[in-house]
Amino acid sequence: MTTTKTADVEGTLEQIYALAGAGADIVRCTCNESAAAEGLAQIVPRSPVPIVADIHFHVEMALAALEAGVHGLRLNPGNLRKPEEIKLVAREAKDRGVPIRIGVNAGSLHPDVYERFGGATPEALVESARVELAYFEEVGFDDVKISVKASSVATMIAAYRLASATFDYPLHLGVTEAGPLPGGLLKGTAGIATLLAEGIGDTLRYSLTANPVEEAWAGRQLLEVLGLRERTGLDLIACPSCGRAEVDVIKVATEAQIALTALDIPIQVAVMGCVVNGPGEARHADLGIAAGKRRGHLFIRGQIIRVVPEDEMVDALVEEAQKIAKEGIEARLAARDASAEAEAAADRAELLDAKGADANNTTQVIDRIRRREQQ
Repeated sequence: MTTTKTADVEGTLEQIYALAGAGADIVRCTCNESAAAEGLAQIVPRSPVPIVADIHFHVEMALAALEAGVHGLRLNPGNLRKPEEIKLVAREAKDRGVPIRIGVNAGSLHPDVYERFGGATPEALVESARVELAYFEEVGFDDVKISVKASSVATMIAAYRLASATFDYPLHLGVTEAGPLPGGLLKGTAGIATLLAEGIGDTLRYSLTANPVEEAWAGRQLLEVLGLRERTGLDLIACPSCGRAEVDVIKVATEAQIALTALDIPIQVAVMGCVVNGPGEARHADLGIAAGKRRGHLFIRGQIIRVVPEDEMVDALVEEAQKIAKEGIEARLAARDASAEAEAAADRAELLDAKGADANNTTQVIDRIRRREQQ
């Protein structure tokens, strides 16, 4: 959702384009005054993605947003409460073929529903949506999406599970008012990912106290991680480091993350701290590097293609990622250094000889335990 004043057409469009670039497929803008509705009339035809108007208290703003040509409305049942006004908006939306999201929020439930259920319970949230849906059905409107958001992750999850069992409509997921980073990101992910993993949910929004581009980025990343969306950018995996690590893995991974993200290439890259197990553990990665003996073993899909000095590891990853994007993985494998595997094998053998295969000294610990038991 945009954070600009919708009447600020150029500022709002700038943010919409930034959101779309970060992965947003739909953008919501507030429509809280006449100037905002007039702004929407100029924004909608220039937007790269569908625009949803957010309506809270005034039926006039919903009608004005429809007149402005928005692609969808979000109505809050706790704020727009008069049945005849709700049905009027539904009729107008039906005539224009515009869908409506029934956006229930635990913080703004209708007082009657709140009192009847003794608070913003999952049952109360779903009941609020059911009442609104009944008004829509009276006028034959069923182009509906439903959300039952709460700031409590546990309440949100329970509400959506109940909504999924109750309604045969698409569900829009979100933990509302999740707060700033990093806590807001954790709460949003805990709720949204749990439901998506259960097959619940059709659209989503992270509600962060942050630049809204962070919301779009987080949503895109979550969907890619869950395999629900094709990867469009970098997926960097890295080992957590251990006593076997030959470099500062955190430093190298951070530098690689920054450099590779800027390339905007849909690639999975691995940064591993040790050459003994690194290439094998990350053999599924498109590209990776493992450190050892002040050198880095550059590999593609687990096959060593080049050995580079330690201070050139990040540069080597960036260079190879660009070549993969241009030439393809098979071509880069075919162009690998013929001597690289032998060099890598020698490094691994030397490290194993120096440190032993037992990196955690388990054998020595067990021997000490046995000697103590025998005393």
